[in-house]
Amino acid sequence: MERSSIAVIFDMDGTIFDSERLVLECWERIGKKYGIPDIGEVFMQCIGTNKVRTQEIVFGHYGKDFPYEKFSGESSVLFHEITEKEGLPVKVGAREILAYLREQDVPLGLASSTRLAVVTQELKDAGLYEYFQTVVGGDLLKNSKPAPDIYLMTCERMGVLPEYTYAIEDSYNGIRSAHAAGLHPIMVPDMMPATEEMEELSERVFTDLVQAREYFVQILDL
Repeated sequence: MERSSIAVIFDMDGTIFDSERLVLECWERIGKKYGIPDIGEVFMQCIGTNKVRTQEIVFGHYGKDFPYEKFSGESSVLFHEITEKEGLPVKVGAREILAYLREQDVPLGLASSTRLAVVTQELKDAGLYEYFQTVVGGDLLKNSKPAPDIYLMTCERMGVLPEYTYAIEDSYNGIRSAHAAGLHPIMVPDMMPATEEMEELSERVFTDLVQAREYFVQILDL
């Protein structure tokens, strides 16, 4: 396979950064503070979605009188307090796969449901921003994952075709989004295991990004 014939788009939270567990911890701590039941269960439904869709899910569970902005704001403050002290953990193999793909001149993009300003800052803080020629945040679109919009936008901005592009995702909504957009989804599960649906929608399922890198070594050497 020619090195220039493919592109790769990464999700961020749970794929590049081991951040979703920390967000869950923050939700649970704020939920406990206010006596909010089932917050962990609700969080799992929100993984891979943007702020608008997350709010819809929360309202659907607790009702529209739920103080979402207050809850979300306090959770965010706690998250940033922790990451400022400890840093945002990078997933095993993330730096290596990004470096390898760049060495092979593979175009790289990032499609995250998180707000673009946050995505940009977190990537820069970790020294990873320079790897991506295009970065798209969830606030740039109306429709969140699992809709295909974010992957279609990222491909368009990169100037690549979905049918020649791989998407590396950890969440169900992310895999659904990439598949619906016509990309080749690769799942690297984080907090949620690969279900039968995920096995069917994904081209491959790997334990970590180390295995994903080995896969690209194989296909790029063909």
